Amino acid sequence: MKYATILMAAVVPTAPALGHHSDAGIDMNSSVVLEGTVTEFHFRNPHAYFLIEVPNTNGEVAEWSLQMGSALGLSRRGWSRDTLAAGDRVSVEAHPAIGGRPYGIVQAVETPRETIAAAGIYEPDPTARATSLEGIWLSRASEQVAYPGGIDGFFLAQLELSEKGQAARDAYDPLSPENPEAQCIGRPSPGMIVSSTRYPLQIQLNEANGTVVIRSQYWDEVRTVYMDGREHPDASVRFLPGHSVGHWEGDTLVVDTTNFLDHRSPYQIGVPSGGQKHVVERYRLIQDGARIAVEFMLEDPEYLVGQMKHSRELVYSPHVQMEPFDCDPEATRRFLAP
Repeated sequence: MKYATILMAAVVPTAPALGHHSDAGIDMNSSVVLEGTVTEFHFRNPHAYFLIEVPNTNGEVAEWSLQMGSALGLSRRGWSRDTLAAGDRVSVEAHPAIGGRPYGIVQAVETPRETIAAAGIYEPDPTARATSLEGIWLSRASEQVAYPGGIDGFFLAQLELSEKGQAARDAYDPLSPENPEAQCIGRPSPGMIVSSTRYPLQIQLNEANGTVVIRSQYWDEVRTVYMDGREHPDASVRFLPGHSVGHWEGDTLVVDTTNFLDHRSPYQIGVPSGGQKHVVERYRLIQDGARIAVEFMLEDPEYLVGQMKHSRELVYSPHVQMEPFDCDPEATRRFLAP
């Protein structure tokens, strides 16, 4: 990509990118190069975005809305709210919206001063050591199987859908307000584990009151795991993050979660979850405290066939801050089709 004073848009083929959000409505197999002037820059969650004015060959000006990852993810790779400003002349490589809408997902931005990558994932350095499960943890993207479409591809490859689940997926419009992300509604467990390549997970052991608190920076999810031997409440009592009870099997923390509220798209692919959803997670310290082994089992006979199982390792990351996600309602709705 080369910065130039001549303003243009060119289409070039590119390999599929791995997104942390749904790429519905975006042509992830090609990219455009846009050269123009920044009019707005918003450093927000779940997506930072900026607007640029791009003159067409006929002399008219098109305004493009360009989406990036979250402000939290970008900040770990050097971005700040001062990286771009109104009036900056930039050259942008982006995956464009299908159908000609002036909207895209940014890969890189070049200014007269520097070239800045907008795509990519920060990876933690596995050198620190923990003495227990307590702490902040991130997984390394390079150690995970890469699926085209990121989270979408991951769940499409892993889930076997029931007839009802497939019908709901077929009827889903991710570019409409029925997408929970448009309402700043997060994705409950096992979403926090699947998203741990981008957003840290924090475990707090509270022996005094018999609980474990598990937090994810993604959507500010907080779960209290009751370790005092209680059972789940009646199935009519339901919560967005579910109801979690836990116990120790030797050095392994086992967390059992049920009583989930209905959710339109907890796996980002339009397959709902309901009151029969059940998740069992297991956490164990390994490699002298450098990592934890995490696995989960997911079942929901209303929408899924059988069980989905997944495992990964998370790296102890005490230097990473658990800053609030603070989903911005305006930013999270910008992907909606007009």
